[in-house]
Amino acid sequence: MLYAIIATDVENSLENRMASRPEHLARLEQLKAEGRLVLAGPHPAIDSNDPGTAGFSGSLIVAEFDSLTAAQEWASADPYKAAGVYSSVVVKPFKRVLP
Repeated sequence: MLYAIIATDVENSLENRMASRPEHLARLEQLKAEGRLVLAGPHPAIDSNDPGTAGFSGSLIVAEFDSLTAAQEWASADPYKAAGVYSSVVVKPFKRVLP
């Protein structure tokens, strides 16, 4: 089943986010290689694809996991969480309708 992982950043997360980004992306690349990643990306803190020093307000990942528990465990092990980038992470079942 698909699950949405919706994370919210702490204030001024950009430095920690950039420092832990390679490890974060490596985990996403693994999901992609396994054919389980639907989409992933950050929420710019301002209305721009390149927010510069404004940074990001959070992230969204939609991926396939065996269960809600498995998705929660995967999200809990995210390097951004360990680095203090995220203030909160919500994991919800997701039903893809379109496209």
